[in-house]
Amino acid sequence: MDPRIREHAEIIVNHSIDCEDGDHVVIDAHPVAEDLTTALVEAVADVGGHPLVIQERLGQRFRRAYLNNYDGEFETPEHTGALYEAMDAYIAIKGSDNETQLSDVDTETKADYERAYEPVRETRLNKPWNLTLYPAPANAQVAEMATEEYENFVWDAILKDWDAVREHQQEMADRLTEAEDVRIVSGDTLDVTMSVEGNKTLNDYGEANLPGGEVFTAPKKYSVEGEAYFDIPIYHEGHEIAGAHLVFEDGKVVEHSAEKNEDYLTDILDTDEGARYLGELGIGMNRDIDRFTRNILFDEKMGDTVHMAVGRAYPETVGEDNEQNSSAVHVDMIADMSENSYIELDGEVVQRDGAFWFEDDF
Repeated sequence: MDPRIREHAEIIVNHSIDCEDGDHVVIDAHPVAEDLTTALVEAVADVGGHPLVIQERLGQRFRRAYLNNYDGEFETPEHTGALYEAMDAYIAIKGSDNETQLSDVDTETKADYERAYEPVRETRLNKPWNLTLYPAPANAQVAEMATEEYENFVWDAILKDWDAVREHQQEMADRLTEAEDVRIVSGDTLDVTMSVEGNKTLNDYGEANLPGGEVFTAPKKYSVEGEAYFDIPIYHEGHEIAGAHLVFEDGKVVEHSAEKNEDYLTDILDTDEGARYLGELGIGMNRDIDRFTRNILFDEKMGDTVHMAVGRAYPETVGEDNEQNSSAVHVDMIADMSENSYIELDGEVVQRDGAFWFEDDF
């Protein structure tokens, strides 16, 4: 086994979920990630925990079979919810033998299923959890990289001193938490304003997501104004949307287009009422992620980018006096901020062409 796999597992168990003696840990993984799953079982056992390996969300061949063959009305899977209610922590390992397994499932069917599944998702997200990736050949292929090249890319982004990352990112997290108004400009294709007053910015340093490498918050639901062209493609459930363009009024997407798969973008925005509002503003800060790989776990952390997610807001980012945007979807859209771009907080430029005010090259 590659020693980096055991290092990866130890970071998850000891840093990301902080597993303790007696913890019941659910590990959700595709068989292609068997080495990492095995290393996780060993690491959980080493601290006295009790692992259970399943294929629930990440067994996509099974989910495809269910969604394409079930002909009734989807019900909330209470038995799955009971498992997550009983566990102490959840680890999900992305990585598969076919990244487009769900591409022939009807989009409305997927939306109906996600709506029914939402209470289970809330149960799962209210426990310590971690989402990571095993660099499988199928993921390398989607990223248009050789397998070994992709393995090096993945582990360079993951095997880091996450305490040092936390310290580096905290200045931006604190400044965004203190801010009221945000303006994001990139060339002449993106100019969006929003309020984040009263909401909290989280510093992602490898806990819920591994790799980490972003700070993120939620805009106030009805405050987003302007238009945004996302020059980095969106890769969602086997579909690539390129050149997405959104126009916001009073927080809502009132116009949209895409250069590729516009119909699929429309399906996302039509999932429910909340899908046309932003649930997240994130700023990518992991500069070891230096290219688009069609994997949002990495792409949204890419250095010198911002992302805005339509749909569900994370409750941890929403202040008690502000409305949380609810939706069955959460789809991130990414824009490059490395040239002719800036982020402004309360009238002060805090990032210019990818560099932050506290960095030497600002």
